[in-house]
Order: sequence, then C-alpha cells, then structure tokens
Amino acid sequence: MPTNNPTSEKPTAVIVLADGSLFYGRGFGAVGETVAELVFNTAMTGYQEIMTDPSYAGQVVTFTFPHIGNVGINDEDEEAADPVASGIVVKWDPTAPASWRATGDLVTWMEKRGRIGIGGIDTRRLTRAIRQQGAPHIALAHSPDGNFDIAALVKKARDWKGLVGLDLAKEVTCAQSYRWDEMRWAWPNGYTRREGPGFRVVAIDYGAKRNILRCLASAGCEVTVLPATATAEEVLALNPEGVFLSNGPGDPAATGEYAVPMIRGVLEADLPLFGICLGHQMLALALGAKTVKMNHGHHGANHPVKDVETGKVEITSMNHGFAVDSQSLPDGVLETHVSLFDGSNCGIRMADRPVFSVQHHPEASPGPQDSFYLFERFAASMQAQRG
Repeated sequence: MPTNNPTSEKPTAVIVLADGSLFYGRGFGAVGETVAELVFNTAMTGYQEIMTDPSYAGQVVTFTFPHIGNVGINDEDEEAADPVASGIVVKWDPTAPASWRATGDLVTWMEKRGRIGIGGIDTRRLTRAIRQQGAPHIALAHSPDGNFDIAALVKKARDWKGLVGLDLAKEVTCAQSYRWDEMRWAWPNGYTRREGPGFRVVAIDYGAKRNILRCLASAGCEVTVLPATATAEEVLALNPEGVFLSNGPGDPAATGEYAVPMIRGVLEADLPLFGICLGHQMLALALGAKTVKMNHGHHGANHPVKDVETGKVEITSMNHGFAVDSQSLPDGVLETHVSLFDGSNCGIRMADRPVFSVQHHPEASPGPQDSFYLFERFAASMQAQRG
C-alpha cells in the first residue's frame, strides 16, 4: 500500500485510491469528501476553465503543471455557472493571485463553490500511476483536524461504480431553451454581442462550454440552445439551418439512449451537422459506430492531432475518457483526424454530406487556437445549403 506524506506536519487532506494507495497532502477549498474518477491534465494555463468544463463531471483533476492558482480567478473565464469537476490535485499550494484580470483567489472560489483541493502532492508520480494503471476510482477528503477514517474512504472508492454506463449529460444540461449571441473575447472590448441575421443553429447542450457557443456566434450563427433530451421534432420545429452537438460528460453509450434517435431524425432532414467531443461520439453512434472507454483518456492543451486528409498537424485541447472505435466506422463515414499520441480517432465526416465532428476542442479555453477553422467550415456548409 503506497503512502505519500509530503511534510512532517499533520496532513489535512488525503487521496485514497480503490487499491488502498494513499496520498496525503494539505487541504484547501471546501471541507468534506467526494468520490470520483481521477484524471490528469497537462495544461499550463486555464485551470478555471478546466474546473468549470461540464465534461469533467464525476472527475477529480490532477494538474501536472505546478503553478495552479497563480493568476487567481475571474467571472469571464468560467465555462459554466459553477465548477463541475469534483476537485483538484496540485503540487504547490495556490498562491496569492498575480494578474490584472483577477477578481478573486482560487482557494476562496473553491470554498464558496463546495469543491475540494489538495496540495503538496507529487503530481508527476500520481500521473505516472494513472498512465500505467488507468484512471482510478478515488475518495478525496479534506479535514482541518487531519482525522480520517481511511478504511471507510477505501470502501467508498471501491464501491463507486465509475463512469461506464453513467449518463451525466442530464445532470449538466440546461433546464430550458435559451438564445446565445455573445461572441469570442477580443481586445480591447472583451466579449461583444453578435448583431443582425445569421445562420439559424440549434445547439444541443450535453454540457456545452460557453466558448463553444461564443465561437458559433462569432462564425455568424444565431444560436438556440436546447436541453440534452430534446427530440428531433423539437429541434426541427425551430427550422434550423444547422445542428450542433456539444461536449459533455459520462458514457456516450448511456447518453446515446435518447440522443441517438434525435440525431438520426436530424440526419433524415439532411441538415449540416457539427459535433464536438461527446457530440462527436453521439454522432458516431448514430451513424452505426461504437465507442470504447480509454485507459486514462486525453486531458490537456498540447495534444497533436493529424488531419489525415490534408496532412496538417494541429495542436489541440482535449478532454475525454471515451473514444470512437475507428474500426467500427461504417461505409460512407470517413476518419478525418487521428491522435499522434496513440492513433485514436479524433474526427469523422460523412463522405457525401456536410456532417462532421471532432474529438478535440477547437474552441480552446484553455488551449491553442489551431482549430477555430472548424466553426467556419460549419458556417460555410450552411451557406452552401442556402445556395
């Protein structure tokens, strides 16, 4: 039973793996316990966007970059109204913010929003364990008095059923339909509103990040967002020129129970369709392919992806624990992008229709902006449909 105790001081937080491994550290943020899947993220920036990305529901994030919290937090960088990740693991305790954009500090922000953090952890060692053994089920506890019932925490970690078969999209989706017109942040005005007529787009919210919706607006789209459980009839009743399938958490096969029939109904209407992350997986399932659980997933802002049709290599932002099985793609569905880390599928398209999706996050936030062109491609497909 490996045990890590970083200081001679009594630890105030602990990570308990289902195999009994213990990692002691210093707690911050909320006090309490949470049970989740443990993943690692290699991004050097954007911890607030990562914490508020709905795709991280049911997960605790280990940051391999040590300086987490150094630029504080601000309302503009949140990708959802509240943190969705269950907690964070860092090497060095968060410091006082040093950024002109900061309106608060990470520790207070997490405390107010009920999220647990643990510092003083050898995050590289923990990351190696995740890579070698797969994303483990864990219990994360923070107690200022340093008293923990380790046996009970181990049992909770072992009893947690995990993400396979779990539909989390219903938990993070919007409660009702709404319109979106805010565009991408740009100096010096920050966020501005799109004006005038545009392409009528219905975006299905499986856990959509705000910057995805901003990118759609910046590409000239009039965006109407519908909940994850929307039916094809409800989508088509809005007379869209295109349909977008968002990112989101959980097992795509579970969400597909209600999402796949909707997507197939939209495909029958012969509309341009664009999917990202979970939306990519949903589209693949609707077209007859399969998805698989990955060993430790892809989480970071430095993942090389190759466009197999052009040979171009893009550095992308990724966050997924499931992937489309490229060997299961049916005739007429082409693989367009692959990961240069492990060869896993990162994009598909229909051979004869403007229907495509990618596994990575072209909207960045955080991450590189190599793939913004995909939003323009979606807009161009709707323009072509207009004739």
